[in-house]
Amino acid sequence: MAGIRVDPATEARVRAAMSSTPRADFLPPEVRHLADADHPVMIGWNATNSQPSTVARMLELLDVQSGDRVLDVGSGSGWTTAILSVLAGDEGAVIGVELVPQLVEYGNERLAETGTRAEIREAVPGVLGLPDEAPFDRILVSAQAATVPTQLEAQLAEGGRLVAPIAGLMTVVDMRDGLPHRRADAGIYSFVPLV
Repeated sequence: MAGIRVDPATEARVRAAMSSTPRADFLPPEVRHLADADHPVMIGWNATNSQPSTVARMLELLDVQSGDRVLDVGSGSGWTTAILSVLAGDEGAVIGVELVPQLVEYGNERLAETGTRAEIREAVPGVLGLPDEAPFDRILVSAQAATVPTQLEAQLAEGGRLVAPIAGLMTVVDMRDGLPHRRADAGIYSFVPLV
């Protein structure tokens, strides 16, 4: 299967945003020495900080624009939330959602320490995303689901985009004319389950 084509300018913006947001700043001290390794790193509470090459591909597919309202589902340590904030710029807004209270606190501490203009909120059990804050221009999901979560599709703005690992495939959902248009990228991915 061929991968989804990404504009080289988008790839360059993602690389620059990731370079300006060191992964080590979002890892617990005992695993910071693993920051440069291209693999997931356990950060506690049965959570991982995703593999950098996977994060890069997801962000390329998401194609955040300056000024976008972005929802980061499963924000973990806050690293992707911070990168998304760089991509959305001063005119944009990024909100992370995380189910584990300790990770919400940890992630918000990391965001504050790095001066990132974004926030992480504790997810409401049984509710995916932030339906009361919708619509969002971009939604990133860093946890695997068996099928595309329609509750999150419903939170997309017209012209918006969602990227999520679905049954091992990185899936892109574009909202056009009020309808979700889904396509899968090349490659197989493994993530913690979406809860």
